[in-house]
Amino acid sequence: MAQKPRIAERAKARETASILDILARAKALEAEGRRMIHLEIGEPDFDTPANIRQAAMRALENGYTHYGPSAGLPEVRQTIAGFVSQSRGVPVERDQVLVTPGAKPAIFFSLFALVDPGDEVIYPNPGFPAYKETIDVLGGVGVPMRLEEERGFSVDLERFASLVSKKTKVCILNSPQNPTGGMLPRDVLEGIAALAERHNFYVLSDEIYSRIVYDGSFESFYSIPGAAERTILVDGFSKTYAMTGWRLGYAVMPKALTPVVTRLFSNANSCTCSFIQMAGIEALTGPQESVREMVAEFHARRDLLVEGLNRLPGFRCHKPAGAFYVFPNTAGTGMTSTDLQRFLMEKAGVAVVAGPSFGEYGEGFTRLSYANSRDNIRAALESMASALEKV
Repeated sequence: MAQKPRIAERAKARETASILDILARAKALEAEGRRMIHLEIGEPDFDTPANIRQAAMRALENGYTHYGPSAGLPEVRQTIAGFVSQSRGVPVERDQVLVTPGAKPAIFFSLFALVDPGDEVIYPNPGFPAYKETIDVLGGVGVPMRLEEERGFSVDLERFASLVSKKTKVCILNSPQNPTGGMLPRDVLEGIAALAERHNFYVLSDEIYSRIVYDGSFESFYSIPGAAERTILVDGFSKTYAMTGWRLGYAVMPKALTPVVTRLFSNANSCTCSFIQMAGIEALTGPQESVREMVAEFHARRDLLVEGLNRLPGFRCHKPAGAFYVFPNTAGTGMTSTDLQRFLMEKAGVAVVAGPSFGEYGEGFTRLSYANSRDNIRAALESMASALEKV
């Protein structure tokens, strides 16, 4: 019997995104007639603002339906450079910008350009699963940086310094964070910047939630004096403008690195959709009232959910400073995070994500997204309370 062609080992080792698995299971239960409240998916439940949609339609009518330059349309790159210069307080030139179909390609190809097999990459844990997956695909060595609950999911600088070695090539930061909603304070960012300069490694700063902040002010790693010289800033439009399905993101990096990352990106994606890029100009330069209204609503939902979770037996929940997730400590329920995830779906009809989906240091925690209505959040809390009381 003829043998089948083998699948590459690096592909076989990759896991399906567990959050999508949870969503699929929740949808299957809904198909059976079960009510399900979705607090698992990190996607704003708002429509893309009308002015952005209209800008995309104008671009279609004006012929933006062809290939564009791999790095992005010049006018879009210039707009992003101006926005980052103004918002981070650091001069950025157009040639430093790469426009990508979502933030994930910006992360992947930036790491692709920097990480050789055996290079060490420090990454947040618990953290966005794509970081560790990308490191593994590239043959890098992932070094988990523990986010500590007692520090508001920040890091201890002494412990961070102990992670740095001669093999450290990149450190990945994410603030505000997925899954914790925590933010890294300026003194921590300054400490990491000093270590990056001393030990000569790059920092990839994922700032996709930078506009969704409730308490205090957002601190960008890119704004730390001298840090921009060794930083790749990644941001995008999905969260701030409810444009998840549009797939529009970007990276800002040292000028010498841009053509290297662009060549890699070009061979995989050719370019980013032209008319969507033009909608991105309107997003950044047009009215921002919809953003303020969305953040205000998220703020109210955060407070509602945190208060309700802290009344549940076995839950302890800090107020997140940004993003739209809470990451309560659920060890007091007596269940593992995965068992609790399964219990809440099966018994309460509430879909959540077990903390270990974001790394081993997520055990004992559970992520809930409040990108859902206040009415649904109230219903979820009531259903969870009822189910837990029976245990």
